[in-house]
Amino acid sequence: MGAYLTRGQPAALGLVRRAVETERPPHALLLVGPSGVGKTTLAFDLAAGLLCLAADAADRPCRECAACRKVAHGNHPDLHLLAPEGAGQQIRVGQVQALASELALLPLEGRFRVAIVENAQRLNIDAQNALLKTLEEPPPRVVLILAADDSAGMLPTVVSRCARARLSPVAAAPIAELLAENGLADAARAASLARLAGGRPGVAMALATQPEASLVQARLAAALLDLLGADRRRRLTAPAELLGDAAELLRATTGRADDDEAPRRPAGGGTTKVSPAERRAAAAQLLNVWRDVARDLAVATRGGARELRQHELLDELAAAGAAVDPVAAARFLDRLEAVSRALDAYANPELAVDALLLAWPSTRRAA
Repeated sequence: MGAYLTRGQPAALGLVRRAVETERPPHALLLVGPSGVGKTTLAFDLAAGLLCLAADAADRPCRECAACRKVAHGNHPDLHLLAPEGAGQQIRVGQVQALASELALLPLEGRFRVAIVENAQRLNIDAQNALLKTLEEPPPRVVLILAADDSAGMLPTVVSRCARARLSPVAAAPIAELLAENGLADAARAASLARLAGGRPGVAMALATQPEASLVQARLAAALLDLLGADRRRRLTAPAELLGDAAELLRATTGRADDDEAPRRPAGGGTTKVSPAERRAAAAQLLNVWRDVARDLAVATRGGARELRQHELLDELAAAGAAVDPVAAARFLDRLEAVSRALDAYANPELAVDALLLAWPSTRRAA
């Protein structure tokens, strides 16, 4: 049986396994699910399985042959990677056109040419239209894998031409096992990180390998809870600090935002000059943490202490849950998802954070 790295996604992994064993993959596969849930891992599982040199298809990917090692290092000549770049972190038409030219060629070493498009929700409209030609008339022996956090902003004509698999948050137990097997945490810490990651193995791995990331995430979560009792004026002075912490968390977990333009918090407050791409990345990271805090807050308002993920803030969440209207907490989650989609559609990051701060529920005392 092939050595797949994806955890906790039986339906999606079953689709990939069948494609590898039959050697009849879909010409295009759209993987949709929250950031960090395992879309890229599954995409590389499929790529490794299709390019593996093992004689028996049931043994692919073997993880030992030269092809599997090249896929793991991202330097296989028949594996093509596409990701957002530049201001606004978009995938542009020129990138797609260059990819289409490469995919038109016959495979060099493997049985297929495989392209993985990360953050496919950031394909701009022109790029999606350019991609349509490849989707409508796919070259032989080509497999295109699109990994998207959300397909709502993608053209229906693009989505309809792809086989689709949705990846859901993973249960805590498989994530804890993954951390323990890789020697990243003992059993107790692995269980804690698995809960904190909110069903996203990639987030759990990042938190385990970068201990300071857990501290920054906890600080950011505590700051958001403190703002429940803040008035409008205090809330509108908070974005610089929140985005600074979010950028620090981004650096710790992904290695991004580590250049001179990265948003940082100077000693006197505020942020240094940042590029549009870094501002947007920091805002997206802030919203990811906010989503987990807001989810826990909504649970706490209804007395569900056992289901809370932020165990380090158990007392604070319990107190906030007793002082916040459950309807307001639930309504905020909908608002957060709407603003998140707007941010993906290139809304101004600072205005998006301001809008959420004003919509963030207030404790009854603050109200």
